[in-house]
Order: sequence, then structure tokens, then C-alpha cells
Amino acid sequence: MNELKTSKSISKHRIVKATAKAKDPNHDLKLGIWIYFLLLIFEGGLRKWVLPALSTPLLLIRDPIALWLLIMSARRGLLIANIYMSGMIVLGISGIFTAVIFGHGNFAVAAYGARILALHFPLIFVIGRIFNRDDVIQMGKFTMILSIPMALLIAMQFYSPQSAWVNQAVGGGTEGAGFSGTVDYFRPPGTFSFTNGTTLFFGFLAPFVFYFWFSPKGVNKFLLIGATLCLLSSIPLSISRALFFQIIITMIFAVIAISRKPQYIGKLIVVSIAGLFSLIVLSQASFFQTATGAFNERLTGANESEGGVKGVLGDRYLGGMIKGITGSADQPFWGQGIGIGTSVGGSMLLGKAGLQLGEDEWQRTIGEMGILLGLGVIFLRLGICIKIAKAAYRRLTFGDLLPWLLLSFLLVNVPQGQWGQPTSLGFGIVIGGLAMASLKVKTNKKMKQAKPIKMEVRTVSDITATETV
Repeated sequence: MNELKTSKSISKHRIVKATAKAKDPNHDLKLGIWIYFLLLIFEGGLRKWVLPALSTPLLLIRDPIALWLLIMSARRGLLIANIYMSGMIVLGISGIFTAVIFGHGNFAVAAYGARILALHFPLIFVIGRIFNRDDVIQMGKFTMILSIPMALLIAMQFYSPQSAWVNQAVGGGTEGAGFSGTVDYFRPPGTFSFTNGTTLFFGFLAPFVFYFWFSPKGVNKFLLIGATLCLLSSIPLSISRALFFQIIITMIFAVIAISRKPQYIGKLIVVSIAGLFSLIVLSQASFFQTATGAFNERLTGANESEGGVKGVLGDRYLGGMIKGITGSADQPFWGQGIGIGTSVGGSMLLGKAGLQLGEDEWQRTIGEMGILLGLGVIFLRLGICIKIAKAAYRRLTFGDLLPWLLLSFLLVNVPQGQWGQPTSLGFGIVIGGLAMASLKVKTNKKMKQAKPIKMEVRTVSDITATETV
């Protein structure tokens, strides 16, 4: 009898699962996007702890997934051409020819650099087309769950010597994966190959934490509180000014949203109280006090040498944009060759240590591809951000905070995120796709009563249709 019940239960589960797949013909593509995201999070862990001997080929572990998603989406008619995607693919392929003919002359380096534009960038539109709002929210909840072990890991790395296994470098090196933060402590990389992964992960988490405090329906309250504590503790533990300012930017976006919809003021008070309470709780822990001291030391030292907000936002972000364009006169018209500005292209394939064209993304882009192709790439990246920003602001007028809050992370990482670095590239692609997908909402009665506004979905996730909301 028990075996019969078990058999019926298994059969019922299979039927439900099969029915769910039948209702969603793109279930496999959604699974592929999740695999891409999981590999983004755990790629560094594979290269450090699981398969250190394969650390170099694992750099490209997400590329086959990206290629499969593009091919399958195209076969199903989901990969619809638009000026941003088509333009970037053309520029990427053109970059290969100019690099081989006029630049460094190495086809492998050129192909490695071109894959950023021709293989990964189109995924923004694939994610935006295949995912829906519920998928975005599910990924946000998963990120909050993941933030708890991630925070514990970076705490272990923060307090452990660089020779400890948690700080093992890529390829199994014992020199440590941490990056200089203060005199006594290193910036922890978490599950990533480099410390920027920690900054990007918790910066990616911030919009979801803020969103769920304003829209707590359907999310576990203990999970939300735990993720909030992890987000706050990650600031001193990461010893990252970039993360600190990223969270401030998300807070500013939240305040702008409140100014547009005063009914959220009550929830803002709740969020403020929750944040203050979390800080009080964390301040009682010795580990947090030590980390805060290290972060303050880093903040003070960096402010003296680089400047505070001016140094991070002015010189590093806006200044990097200006310098990339003004310095273009010093570069060959066709650039030095796509791929040479990446750490892999410059160091491993050409034998030149370090980033050959600096850390500023626009400077790298123009230095690699020249003024003509380089500015084309920059304009396309800016263009898609402007389109998403306009659509997100329209959704905000209806009280929809999710696209607007995701925009706070997107505007830092898509226009001039350091896409020559695999982790930064991955987060830029994911946030671009999620921001598009979050704009796809169903019309409800309240919206029907409002004055219809046409949202040009063709400029974000669907190039052929318009959605009236």
C-alpha cells in the first residue's frame, strides 16, 4: 500500500512538472539563464577550490552557455534584431579584422575581446525577452538567500591569513586571493576570482533588499532581515568604497521614488528603523567593530590620497569617461587591437603583464578599437541605458519601484563597467537583462483607469511591439 502511494506521489509530481514545462515552452532557456548566473557566482570558486588545474579554461565557462542561449533563442524566433544588438555584433566582428590588420595581429586575442560584444552583450536582450517579472523577483530572492553564506565567507576571509584555504588564489596558489585594503587586512573575494566580485555581488543585492522592504509581500521576513544584515556588514568586511557608494546610490534612487509616490513614506520610515536597528545589532559584535575600524582606515586614507565622493564618483566614474574620450587622440585610429586591454588578452596571450590600457573602461575600449569603433561601442552602451532608464521612470509613475531600483545598479555597471574582467562583464549583462524583464508587467484595473501611455518595449526587450499600460 505504501509503495502504491509513493508511486502515485511520484507520478503526480512528474505530471505537475511536465505540465509546468508545457505551459512554459522556454523553460529550458530560463534554466540556461540560471546556469549562466550560477556560474557567474561560483566560477571563481571552481577556479580556486574545486578545479584549480583548469583555472584558465574555466575563464570561458559561461561562453558555451551564452552561445547556446543565443542559438536556441534565434531558432525559436526570440532573438529579434535591434540597433543595439546588431550594432554591437557588427562592431565586435569589425574589431577582429582591424585588430588583425592594423593592431596587435593576434587572432586569438581579437576573438577573446570580440566575444564580449558579439556573444555576451546580446544576452541582455535574451534575458529581457525570456524572463518575466516573476523570474526577476525569484532571482532577487535567491540572491538574498545566497547573501547569508556569502557574508559568512567574506567574514572568514577577512579574519583569516592569506595562506588559509578560504583565501586560496586562482589556480590553487597559496599567495592569497585578497587584495590590499588596509595595513592589517585584505579585501576578501568571496566565491569570486577577484575582490571586485564581492563589491558587485552585494551591489547587485542592494536593489532587491530595498525593493522587498517596500514590497514585502511574498518574501520571508526573516530572510529579508538576514539579507539586510548581510548587506550592511558587507560594507566594512569588503573594505570597498565602491560598494559603499553603490549602496548610497541605490538609497538615493529609493528617496527619488518616495518623492514621486508619497504613500511610500511610511514604508521608508520602516526601512530606516530596520536599518538603524540592524546597525545597532551589528555594532555590538566585535567582528563588526574590527571590520568597521579597518573600513574607516581605508576610507580615511583613500579620501586623503584620492578624494571622497570626488575621487570615486568624480575622478573614477565621470573622470574616466572624459579621460577615455580626450585621450583618444593618443591612440591609433583603429586602436591597438580588440582584446589587448583585457587581463587575459594582454597578459596570457600576448605575454604583457597587467592591463595594457588602464582600468578605465572607455579608455580601454577606445584604446583597443580606435576612435570610430570605440565610440560606436560607447554610444550603444549609453543608448540602451537611456532607453531602459526612460522606461523604468515611466513604471515609477505607476508606483512600480523594481525597474527603478535595478536601474541604480545598472547605470554604474553597464555604461562603463569594466567588461574586460569576466565577473564585471557577467554582472553587467545580468542586470541589463533583469532590468528589461522587470518592465514586463500585466495591465491591471487600476492602470486601465489611468491615462494610457505607450511604453516602447521594442526599445528594451521586444523590438517589434508596444505595450499600453
